Amino acid sequence: MANTARRADTRNRQEMCLKETCFKAVRKHFAVLGIEAVLDLPTPLVKDLLPHLTVCQLDELQPALNQRGISTHSGWVGVLQDMCGPNHVIDLNTEEEAKHEVMRMLFTLVFYGFTNPFVKRNITNLSSPSFLWAAAKCIKHFLLTTSMHKPLQSLTAEHRPLLNLLEKRIRSVGVSQSIDLSKRKTQTALYVLHRLLDHGVAKELIVHVQCPIGLAWLLHGRGSHYVNPELKNLMQSRADCVTQATSARIGGASLSPGYGTRASEDQDEVTPCKRSKLDPVSVEEEECGKANFTVDPQLLCQTFTPCDGPSAGACPWGQINCLEIRQCGSDSLRVLNFALPTFFCLRSLSLHSFSTFRDLDVLGLARALKQLSESSRSSLTDLSISALPYTQLMEILLDAVPHVTSLHVEIQAVMWGPRFSPHHPRTAEADMPELPLEKLTVKVAELQTDLHFITSVLRRSPRLTSLHVAGMRLPTGSSQSQLLTTLSESNHFLRSLNLEDLKLSDCLPEILNLLRDCKLEELRFSDCRLLEKSSDKEESLQQLVAALKTLPSLHTLGLAQNRLAKNVCVLAELFSGSSPSSVKRLDISSNFIQPAELLEFAKSLRTHCPPQRLTLDLRKNPGDRDSDTWSTALKRLRPFCVLLVEGWKSTESMADHISNM
Repeated sequence: MANTARRADTRNRQEMCLKETCFKAVRKHFAVLGIEAVLDLPTPLVKDLLPHLTVCQLDELQPALNQRGISTHSGWVGVLQDMCGPNHVIDLNTEEEAKHEVMRMLFTLVFYGFTNPFVKRNITNLSSPSFLWAAAKCIKHFLLTTSMHKPLQSLTAEHRPLLNLLEKRIRSVGVSQSIDLSKRKTQTALYVLHRLLDHGVAKELIVHVQCPIGLAWLLHGRGSHYVNPELKNLMQSRADCVTQATSARIGGASLSPGYGTRASEDQDEVTPCKRSKLDPVSVEEEECGKANFTVDPQLLCQTFTPCDGPSAGACPWGQINCLEIRQCGSDSLRVLNFALPTFFCLRSLSLHSFSTFRDLDVLGLARALKQLSESSRSSLTDLSISALPYTQLMEILLDAVPHVTSLHVEIQAVMWGPRFSPHHPRTAEADMPELPLEKLTVKVAELQTDLHFITSVLRRSPRLTSLHVAGMRLPTGSSQSQLLTTLSESNHFLRSLNLEDLKLSDCLPEILNLLRDCKLEELRFSDCRLLEKSSDKEESLQQLVAALKTLPSLHTLGLAQNRLAKNVCVLAELFSGSSPSSVKRLDISSNFIQPAELLEFAKSLRTHCPPQRLTLDLRKNPGDRDSDTWSTALKRLRPFCVLLVEGWKSTESMADHISNM
């Protein structure tokens, strides 16, 4: 009998080797075989083949396979695992999500000529123009790297059709490096930006760097269709003076490169037919105190586009609906504040700084936002600021933009220097107007937080559907129970609740009360020490599970980093009884769940099988302590769970120590 098993095992290995050889041959000779040859294969064989195909082959096959009811999801996931490594967690459930992620990651690498081990292994397939074309049809974000001149220049020459395609597809543009307007090579980057922002459909701009001059060029004229006539006339008159003065200094025999002559080999490589007009930017002169010139985007098309090209004629002005500045220093903030009062098309504004914003900078921003919000033409509904030096400034921002429906603030307490305290008398809560907030995120890093202020905002926001609070520390002897009580009493439309790094060990009664009368769809308690003070942890968790089962709307439950450990088996009861929970996603990562405990959980979950396939997050649990038992548990879970796991070494972390404290 043992010999029979060995022979069967040998035969299976031989069959797998033969399959692998055939799959490699299909990949290598795909062009010769053609799509029809693959489509004629049996469905199980096609599914096994997908992870072995190239990106372009997957893209070419996808429409026909979809018509047969076959998804290419496994193929795209296989590419991602090859790119990121076997331990990388891929939490992408649909074919299109996985495909977009592959194309997004690879397009930037291949277009700019960057490399990594995956690109090196697949350079033959990725270096063809067909890949860039296939990726451009899929991606929605374009990252512009100004120093990479040759790839950008190719979009004005041999890859011009690719730029035309990007113009129609790209919704979001990122600027990853400073824009130096004094360099002629920068004009190529500005032209690409002009095509995407003004001629294309891109409405979202992400600026990754501190570059106030470049920011002024990006914002000017794109805030709304309204342009201040006085400013426009001033800029035009100054531009005419500059153009006339420059022309007077140029003789026919001494034309600089770019004025109809070819540049010499030791100068810039671009050879536009004429130089773009230079305009003084009054924003920078007045707000930053720096005299400089910027290229007029309306004339860039005359420089780079043939007269019969797609950009011939009058150039449009694009609008920026979503703006994110990821390194927003004082100079950039002053440029932004100058544009904000008439930035009527702006719907979403996100500002981040590596250091905490200064008081005066935030107050200046609040004044500009207030001017914008006082106009009936204002469209701003989403605001994100990080990081504020103290909580009071959040109140000032709320007063400045009372119509926002989504607010995200991070507060990083400054331990040095005095606080600037403007005269801002606190209004009685009863006299405060109702807020239209629907989404609120407050992340705090300070020794003590004014809980009354947070609960006051919650009481004024009866339409709130999403709340995320993190890191809020209270004075000794205080409890977060008032936060939960306020939610129960005032926020009946809440659908998503995410409490992170809060001490809720004494709040079980308030949690249970909240769950009895709510319609939550997503609930996360992350690092909240839920069971820390319970004399009977299993009983407390059973009470929580019983309350959760009464929520038919709940589809996502997160209990990460709560030291559930051996009590994890209780969670299987979510799916027991005549009315099992509708939870489709369960996060129990970082809970010090041992392999034997996971195996017991798997047995219990098999007895109380979830009504739908469950996405189970098991990351950062010490499975390496007994790899065989851990693997057995995972094998038992896979038939009814999508598992999110990763390689984990207990010796490389403090997980054991922290989870046993």
